[in-house]
Amino acid sequence: MALTQVQGGMILASGQSIPKAALPTGSVLQVVSTIKTDTFSTTANTFTSITGLSASITPISASSLILVKYYVCFGQSDNNANRGSGFRVTRNGTAVGVSNQDGIRSRMGSFCIGSTTYEGCNVASQEFMDSPATTNALTYQVQLLFSSGGNHTGYVNRSGRYVDAAENSQGPWTSGITVMEITA
Repeated sequence: MALTQVQGGMILASGQSIPKAALPTGSVLQVVSTIKTDTFSTTANTFTSITGLSASITPISASSLILVKYYVCFGQSDNNANRGSGFRVTRNGTAVGVSNQDGIRSRMGSFCIGSTTYEGCNVASQEFMDSPATTNALTYQVQLLFSSGGNHTGYVNRSGRYVDAAENSQGPWTSGITVMEITA
């Protein structure tokens, strides 16, 4: 006799699954998550992809939505001023989840002002739904725009000071991105 299990009011034989059409709206079809554990730095004054902070997913259905969530721990090299960092996500190279255009300002998904010292950790995060309308492979990449440009350095997963001491809380830290396919 085959084992059975109850899912969503349906009784299934062992090894069977519920057809996508029978799932209620808002069901999670798949989850992909990446945790970045190494450090990254930039002096660029344009959006720069954070190496190792991306997630790839191939939707099962073109009608699905993709829930995108990320958090980034970052620091700065400047000990004398607040430096901000803007963040955004690209889907296969195109910015998604960003603000409307307003003048020549950069379109961002999130922004966080740096601490007043180069020892601190700052955390930026964002969560949004994307509607890619495709079953092609998608890569969601987190990008950073460090506001002080070439005069100072922006860091991911570490502070600007980054002293090697056991009691130190200046890093290394982690950052992450998660993408989830959701039925619509």
